[in-house]
Amino acid sequence: MKACAMTDIGRVRNANQDYVFASAESVGSLPNLFLVADGMGGHKAGDYASRYISEHLVEHIKQAEDSEIIPLLREGIEKVNQMLYQESRDKAELNGMGTTLVAAVIEDSSMYVANVGDSRLYLIRNQLKQITKDHSYVEELVSLGQMERGSRDYREKKNIITRAVGTEEKLEIDFFEVSLEPGDYVLMCSDGLSNMLEDAEMEEIICSELELGEKAEKLITVANDNGGKDNIAVVLINPEIGREESL
Repeated sequence: MKACAMTDIGRVRNANQDYVFASAESVGSLPNLFLVADGMGGHKAGDYASRYISEHLVEHIKQAEDSEIIPLLREGIEKVNQMLYQESRDKAELNGMGTTLVAAVIEDSSMYVANVGDSRLYLIRNQLKQITKDHSYVEELVSLGQMERGSRDYREKKNIITRAVGTEEKLEIDFFEVSLEPGDYVLMCSDGLSNMLEDAEMEEIICSELELGEKAEKLITVANDNGGKDNIAVVLINPEIGREESL
């Protein structure tokens, strides 16, 4: 397995509130762990929230006894959510902070994903497919048939998220299980990437002959060339499914 993780401040923001973590090696009882978090709530509070959820979730997983992936992710995210929520109540400068979170673990030919907010995980199998579902105001209206995706109203309100880590004591988390095949790639990103590139652009870069790190760098470069209106976070994974069997 190969993976790379990068963040960039973009062209407009004066602080980077995105945070990434990527380990192709074991983290506690998990065989690997990949995280993308996009903070909100003022410069310091947003940066604090995304870093807090990532670092404390990793620490929880390292110390946990449970080895089942989904229960371990659920317990860890719920626990750190409560910790972050309490921090926001105890410290006035952090009041109202929160963060998106998308987490992934790959075991054999299966990938397990946890998601809160509108940071995304895509599977690339010749073409790009979004696995996670955005917890956003516009996507909820789209699902109800009350808004057209890509419309002017959609574009103007697409940054309003309906679920985030740290904003409430109780948290609802979405989980997904995905079967992986040889040749698959996995892209995790903040909306600073997905809002700046069309799916076809991301697909073309990831399916190119560039090295993995070069692909991640080019995704960020194109996002900035297209306006760079937000912080950009990218975790790109080549699970190399089937490679060990062929050696």
